[in-house]
Amino acid sequence: MDIATIVGLTLGTLLLVASIVLDGFDKIFMFWDAKSILIVFCGSAAAILVAYPLKTCLRSHNIWLMSVSHREFSPLSTITQIVSLAETARREGLLALENRMDEIDDPFLASGIRMAVDGMSPEVVEAIMNCEIDAVNARHNYNRSVIANYGKYAPAWGMLGTFVGLILMLGNLQPETIGSGMAVAMITTFYGAIVANLFFIPVADKLGFINDDELRVMEITLKGVVSIQTGENPRVIKQKLLTYIAPNERPEDEEGGGA
Repeated sequence: MDIATIVGLTLGTLLLVASIVLDGFDKIFMFWDAKSILIVFCGSAAAILVAYPLKTCLRSHNIWLMSVSHREFSPLSTITQIVSLAETARREGLLALENRMDEIDDPFLASGIRMAVDGMSPEVVEAIMNCEIDAVNARHNYNRSVIANYGKYAPAWGMLGTFVGLILMLGNLQPETIGSGMAVAMITTFYGAIVANLFFIPVADKLGFINDDELRVMEITLKGVVSIQTGENPRVIKQKLLTYIAPNERPEDEEGGGA
């Protein structure tokens, strides 16, 4: 679970509420308008229905939740396991890795080792694993675009709601109601800005970082599997894979190299 996402969403919400209630708790009711909520949330959902297939729209909430409940990716633990497998392969032969398959939790690594044990050439294994990486990247970017577009559509629907409010206000213009009518009209834009800039655009950015982390681990895994197949020294494999990690994040005995 990603605590940073939860903390950020909670903190942002609390800051908005605090900025309102500092002038009195009764002020909070000035920012409640059911019609504005209907326009922003339902309007954005309607736009997503137009833009994407129905099955994608129905699981959009699951895509959003990925920013909180995604699997943690640890390049260091992946490298450690690959080096351990390399030591076994160097000492006992590539087929000995079949006895260690139960130890591998990462399906991508398990698939690569299985192909190596089955005797596929390094070129074929690399090609298949690269196809998997490309497919994962494409799928994640597609999912991310759903959330990013929610963030794009919400402010536009907020502005549309403001236009509706202004038109209704001007159609029944009374000097004593101009201030309250204008406030209600502006609330829809307020909702659209909050929804976009706290709940959708930042979450889409978080999904992008998660994708980058997963792709980095998959790239490390690919290089590790191919290196095991070609019989490279485990120490060389470790040094090669550690280049994917910033020097200040490497084990103390492996620090050094570029920034």
